[in-house]
Amino acid sequence: MYKQIAENKRRTVYIIVGFVILIGIIAGLFAWAYNDPWIAVWTIVIAIIYALIQYYASSSLAVAMTGAKEITKKDNPRLYNAVENLSITTGLPMPKVYIIEDQAPNAFATGRDPKHALVAATTGLIDIMDDKELTAVMAHEMSHVKNYDIRVSMIVFGLVCVIGLISDLAFRMMFYGSRRRDNEGSPVGYALIIIAAILSPFVASIAQMAVSRQREYLADASAVNITRYPEGMINALKKLQSHSQPMKSQNIATEAMYINNPLRKGFFSNLLSSHPPIEKRIERLEHGKNNF
Repeated sequence: MYKQIAENKRRTVYIIVGFVILIGIIAGLFAWAYNDPWIAVWTIVIAIIYALIQYYASSSLAVAMTGAKEITKKDNPRLYNAVENLSITTGLPMPKVYIIEDQAPNAFATGRDPKHALVAATTGLIDIMDDKELTAVMAHEMSHVKNYDIRVSMIVFGLVCVIGLISDLAFRMMFYGSRRRDNEGSPVGYALIIIAAILSPFVASIAQMAVSRQREYLADASAVNITRYPEGMINALKKLQSHSQPMKSQNIATEAMYINNPLRKGFFSNLLSSHPPIEKRIERLEHGKNNF
């Protein structure tokens, strides 16, 4: 388990380096196409500033995108007590607790680190889970906090947003460049920019998917280690599977944060989903429950 946590921290560095290289390549293509090295410099500077803003503001953005509302113990004692007890058990700081008014059962955790973490659950999840299952789900979310998955998620979230911004900027510059009276720049460079602008978000999504899928498996196992009750997590996953439905506020940027895919199901959404199939997650827990 501790090896997995250490690997998560190392993976954070790999992700940052990979995304910076990708951003650098796109910036270089800009500079080559427009024969102006300063374009590359400013693209990288803007990307870094934008990524930092996304990193520090990501929790607020996630709350705003999902419509989550912060609660106190008196608002929902059952959910709050579950999180509070898990905080004591794990030795983690008490995170802020949020509720999302949505009948789709789901939950997520986010934040820069355990001191700045928050956890959220939908009303649909609270309604269908019994106490042990609700505790298991929140233990899953607290595991994301404990394992520093939330930091990885926030960095990936910020960098994916940067890639999207640069890709959009590339198309706008191409449109503007095609209308310029002078015919400076490299046609090959323009073509490569278009290719990069199309493929970069796809590559970023693949990287996000690969990281997120492994985090979900680890959080499931960590939740069982915390609660010492494999059936709680297994039954919770079975309920998530049988009651699965898209959330009202769907956003691909926040998809990876949830315990279950919140988007509308389809072939391509399943293929590129940031979540492993629930049946696979249940199978892993069933196979290893005697070892917990």
